[in-house]
Amino acid sequence: MNKEWKIYTRTGDDGTTALIGGKRVAKYDKRIEAYGTVDELNSWIGLIRDQEIDERSYKTLIEIQDRLFSIESLLAQGPGAETRKLPLISEKDILLLENEIDAMNEHLPPLTNFILPGGNTTVSYCHLARTVCRRAERIMIKVNRKFPIDLLSLKYVNRLSDYLFVLSRKISHDCGSIETRWIARI
Repeated sequence: MNKEWKIYTRTGDDGTTALIGGKRVAKYDKRIEAYGTVDELNSWIGLIRDQEIDERSYKTLIEIQDRLFSIESLLAQGPGAETRKLPLISEKDILLLENEIDAMNEHLPPLTNFILPGGNTTVSYCHLARTVCRRAERIMIKVNRKFPIDLLSLKYVNRLSDYLFVLSRKISHDCGSIETRWIARI
């Protein structure tokens, strides 16, 4: 039986937090910012999942949320974490996203212009999640320069932003919302 977690520990009152492995770092450390941004993304995806969406998308979003927790764990590794078994991202996880993108795209009109985010609330949530996903990816790339991270995690987050974009289009299509094309004024 698992020991119940205590919600507050008071150990972070000095502005630090512990990485997996025990090393304490400032709460503004890029690794903390990276997994905090992935956590923010996970919350946005939860909000999308709470909307009226099809069952397949619902189940895929739960799988995505699970994988995002794995990525957060990998980003939270510090010295000494090597002895702990952590969940990994695999090519199979990335392939799931690619297969879902392809399946959704089969039923969508071809994309000929950029489209403006919006159309209905759920579509907008998808676009918000997509932009947070892109921010998480940028932060992860920056972290990787100093603290090497799992490259499949980077690949997964890159593909996830594509998935969220296509999901926004699918939901827009399913709801009969109009996609507003962006036409540059040149």
